[in-house]
Amino acid sequence: MPRLLGVDIPNNRAAVVSLTYLFGVGPHTARELCRKANINPTVKARDLREDEVARLAVLLDNEYIVEGQLRRQVNQNIARLREIACYRGLRHRKGLPVRGQRTKTNARTRKGPKKTVAGKKGVKDLR
Repeated sequence: MPRLLGVDIPNNRAAVVSLTYLFGVGPHTARELCRKANINPTVKARDLREDEVARLAVLLDNEYIVEGQLRRQVNQNIARLREIACYRGLRHRKGLPVRGQRTKTNARTRKGPKKTVAGKKGVKDLR
């Protein structure tokens, strides 16, 4: 298994697909990396030579923000939003959707499982 920036990339996939296993590297960036490092994107990751892996590592180090550095940057950005108490920061603090999605329904990913509240049954018809 080739190892880039502390991450094992899968052996049995094409190099361009294996690179997407790095945090911050999508399909477009992976194709760009292969082009810049003169690597055939369709070759399997296990067939990459040491010098090719080294070229990829140098490119990733010098030209891109990926993995730990990117995670740290994202966390710092969220911490800054929370600290200045802007609307987005408050939404992050409360664990609610940040980008304008509705919350009456369909916000379960951010809000977590339903918390049933007693006494919410329909009002009986009084005559």
